Amino acid sequence: MDAVKIEGGHETVDTVRVLVENGISVMAHVGLTPQRVAQLGGFKTQARSARAARRLLDDALALEDAGAFSIVLESIPSPVAAMVTERLAIPTIGIGAGPDCDGQVLVLHDVLGLYGEFKPKFAKRYADIGSQVVDALAAFDADVRSGAFPDAEHSFTMKETELDALKQDLARPTRPKAV
Repeated sequence: MDAVKIEGGHETVDTVRVLVENGISVMAHVGLTPQRVAQLGGFKTQARSARAARRLLDDALALEDAGAFSIVLESIPSPVAAMVTERLAIPTIGIGAGPDCDGQVLVLHDVLGLYGEFKPKFAKRYADIGSQVVDALAAFDADVRSGAFPDAEHSFTMKETELDALKQDLARPTRPKAV
């Protein structure tokens, strides 16, 4: 592992500081923090009020000061992400935070359309292969259940002489196992 990612603001600053002081690189993550979504009241955009946005900015600055090498800004208003990015010396990585972050990330399942109809507002779907995945898995299941897979083409073999030697060895009486 090259680094850890820690979700949360002010409540994680001491943890980030201790990790960095002990040689573990930390990427911080503020805004919508999926591992804490129940505490946030669900998958909702964060930092929508001036007060909440200021708290997020203060958290980001404190995490930078604690030694985080970058910070993910998730599901926050674009102008707030721009202000955070402008004020931090470390890179910001946006996911649903607008175009002004230093970098962008999306969840692979969202990019490829693997969740079916579900698509976060901020995710752009570059492919829709979810139905192809479902069809492929159904075909695999049917082949396994019918005995069509695996077949000889997809199985390993061994030299006939080695198989005969194994069969002869197994035909010999064995000693009783010690109890």
